[in-house]
Amino acid sequence: MKTVQLQYFALLRDQRGVATESLTTTAATAGELYERLREQHGFTLGPAHVRAALNGEFAPWDAPLRAGDTVVFIPPVAGG
Repeated sequence: MKTVQLQYFALLRDQRGVATESLTTTAATAGELYERLREQHGFTLGPAHVRAALNGEFAPWDAPLRAGDTVVFIPPVAGG
């Protein structure tokens, strides 16, 4: 088990109802964590439409998670 800090933006923030949270998880990768959160919170965007960032840098879905990481899930953002 490890504790990570999560940040959500745009649609994911709206669907989760919070912008940030601390979470204890057994997920080994960013992708595994996103799939668990997607199932738990009903996120409508699949991984093909979301980017992950770890500790301020974009990361692949198979990037390993470590205790204390800040994980950000970034959906497409429409501009005007």
